[in-house]
Amino acid sequence: MNNTKKITILAIESSCDDTAASVIVNGNILANVVASQDIHKKYGGVVPELASRSHQENIVPVVERALKEAGVLQDQLDAIAVTQGPGLLGSLLVGVSFAKSMAFSLDIPLIGVNHLNAHIAAHYIEEPKPTFPYLCLLVSGGHTRIIKVNSTVNLEVLGETLDDAAGEAFDKAAKMLGLEYPGGPLIQKYAENGDPLNYTFSTGKVDGFNYSFSGMKTGVLNFLRKGMQKDPDFIKNNMEDLCASVQYTIVEYLLSKCVAAAKEFGLSQLSIAGGVSANSYLRERIKEESEKRNWEVFIPKFEYCTDNAGMIAMEGYNHYLAGNFSSLEMKPYSREVNQ
Repeated sequence: MNNTKKITILAIESSCDDTAASVIVNGNILANVVASQDIHKKYGGVVPELASRSHQENIVPVVERALKEAGVLQDQLDAIAVTQGPGLLGSLLVGVSFAKSMAFSLDIPLIGVNHLNAHIAAHYIEEPKPTFPYLCLLVSGGHTRIIKVNSTVNLEVLGETLDDAAGEAFDKAAKMLGLEYPGGPLIQKYAENGDPLNYTFSTGKVDGFNYSFSGMKTGVLNFLRKGMQKDPDFIKNNMEDLCASVQYTIVEYLLSKCVAAAKEFGLSQLSIAGGVSANSYLRERIKEESEKRNWEVFIPKFEYCTDNAGMIAMEGYNHYLAGNFSSLEMKPYSREVNQ
């Protein structure tokens, strides 16, 4: 591949409830536009049908804005990258269908991108960048994994959640506490003035580097019920300590497995990716551990942690350089099965 050639790629992300588009030129992000959906708050979670309808309304203006901000015309594009999965099938269909049509009309390659791998690729957008191999803790609303990253295309999953993801644990605990969706940021907010050691919640005891959050969810629910039986205002009167204790339990559980994996594989570089990596307490604790264990830590800028098309663009750019293109018959997938 001639690296002097100007490679311009439009990327589209529509895996859940954010419609996003980004433009990357020779590995540099020129635009990263996101349109979020607030309609899901009143339902306490993402409603798939409403999400896909909103994507249909947002995708054209979002793409047009990204191209305008980047100063790029459609006929200057060399490829279209799009999230193929995993995610909500209806939402993915909107993005994939749009990308297929655009690639076909412009007669340029289509690149299907794995959303989870793209979260890891977010580390290559800006300096400093980790060097291979390194350990990545991927924590999002739907996934939790520990990955040994050997190269941009060689990702070795060491462990993952067997049930709920860390982001789900945050949101479900928040719902039990009467907080609106998305609950993770609200738990963080209340936790700032709370005592993280005031209440103790157990976590799943699973082998290796896997996680289990369902037991903790049940434990929190039972604890709150008992508290409410004694005092109807138990949650209201102890919200800050409850949030701090929930956050502490989840974060320490995540870190315990990271410490073990880093030790076993002799890795001193640790990165975190995914929406939950925006949690300030997780960032703070990882930095504390890095000082204690002489780790080098890498955390993408906030805008590249949550769902965005910038990370899709970077992963798509890596695929372009490797010559990995997709067929126009490509289909989205909701889960990673034989992909």
